[in-house]
Amino acid sequence: MNSAWQTGREMNPLTESDAEVYVASVCFKTGPPGSVGVEVERLVHDVANHRLPVPVARVSEAVAASEKPLPGGGVITFEPGGQLEISSACAADLASVVAATRADLAAVEALLADGGLCFGAVALDPNRPPVRSLDHPRYAAMEHHFDRRGTAGRTMMCSTAALQISLDAGLDSPGTAGAKQRWARLHNLLPVLVAMFANSPFLRGVPSGWHSNRQRMWLATDPTRTAAVPSAADPRLAWARYALDAFVLCIPSETASWKAPSGLTMRNWLRGEGPRPATLDDLTYHLTTLFPPVRPRGFLEIRVIDAQAGSDWETVTAMVTALMDDERAADLAEEACAPLASLSDPIRTAARDALAAPVLASAALGCAEAAVLALPRLGADAATRNRAEDFVDRYTARGRSPADERLDLWRRTGSCFSPSEYEKGSEYAR
Repeated sequence: MNSAWQTGREMNPLTESDAEVYVASVCFKTGPPGSVGVEVERLVHDVANHRLPVPVARVSEAVAASEKPLPGGGVITFEPGGQLEISSACAADLASVVAATRADLAAVEALLADGGLCFGAVALDPNRPPVRSLDHPRYAAMEHHFDRRGTAGRTMMCSTAALQISLDAGLDSPGTAGAKQRWARLHNLLPVLVAMFANSPFLRGVPSGWHSNRQRMWLATDPTRTAAVPSAADPRLAWARYALDAFVLCIPSETASWKAPSGLTMRNWLRGEGPRPATLDDLTYHLTTLFPPVRPRGFLEIRVIDAQAGSDWETVTAMVTALMDDERAADLAEEACAPLASLSDPIRTAARDALAAPVLASAALGCAEAAVLALPRLGADAATRNRAEDFVDRYTARGRSPADERLDLWRRTGSCFSPSEYEKGSEYAR
C-alpha cells in the first residue's frame, strides 16, 4: 500500500486514482465463509405510554444502570432518534452468534424494564414524529443533507430500526464460496429478504399500502448512498466507483460545522472542488456514510431487513446465514430467485407488496424451505430450528409476512400493537 495512506492527517492530498484503488482494495477481505455477526436494532418505548417520546439520554441511562459488560460480548450504541442497537461480537459460526446475542438481548431488556422501557415490535415507528435527540455534528449534518430531498431521510434516521447481518465476503476464487459469486447471489436474494421479513406496514398511525415502510423511506433517501451498487463483473471496482460518485454527507471538523457543500461528490472533492484537499481520512470517513443494501466492509453487511418482533431476529439471522453459507441451500435459493428478474424494480415491489406478489411468494417459499433444511448442517440448536419452522408455517408458507399479521390486528382493533407487546419481559414470550 502507498505509504502516504498510512500517515493519517499528515499525508499529502489524495488523488482520484489512488482513492479508487484504495476503496477497491479494502472492500473484500477474502477467506472461507463461516463467521457471522448481527446487529439487532430496536425502537424503544415507554411501557406505560408507547406514544411518549423516549430520547437517547433516557435509554442510555437505563442501560447504564449495570456497569457490567454484556454477557455475550456485544456492544450497545444508539441511533439519532433513540433507537438502541446491540452489535454482536463476530462469531465463528451461526450457533455461537445466536447464543451470544440471546444473552445480550435478555440482559438489555431487563435493564430497560427496570427503567420503565421496552423494545418496539415494528421497524418504523407508526405514531411518534421523527425527532433527533442524539446531539452530534455528524447527525446534524446528515439531517441537513437529507432534508434537502424531503422528509424521508429524517424519518429514516429517527424512526426506523433494522436487523443487519454480516457474513464473510468469501474466497478469492471461482465457485459458490467465491467473493464475486457470493456478492451476486446476495444481491439476487435481497427482494426476498425485504418481502419475507417485512414488518413496518404503518405510516403516521395507519396502513400506507406498503408492507415495509422502513425500506420505503430508504428508497426515498439520497440514492447516491442508499441504492444498490450496480451489477458488474468486478464488484470491487463497482463499489469503488459507487463510493466516489456518492455525495459527500459531512466533512468532520474540530472548529467548524460538519455540513458539506450541496451537490459535492467525493470524486469532485478529489478533483479539487471541495473546501480543502481531500485526504485518506476524509475518504475512509465518507465510506461510513454510505448505506447500500449490501455494504462491503471487508465482510458483507446486509442492510435491507426490517427489525423483527420478539425472537424473530433469530429466525432471520439463521435463515439468511443458511441461504448464503450452506452450499446446497445457496444453490436452491439461486434457482428460486431466478424468476425475480422479471420484476422491473424488485426491491421496491418487495417493500410495497411483500409476499402478496406471487413471484415473490414463490421465491420466498423456495428459499425458506431450503434454509430450514440447512440449519442442522450449520449447527443451529433446537430452539433456533423450531423458531424458524414456526416462522415459515405462520408466515411464508401462507404467502404472508409479519406485516400482514400487523395489518390483521389493526383491522380488528384499530391498533398497531397488542397490549402484551408493551408488558415488561416480553422479549422471548412468543
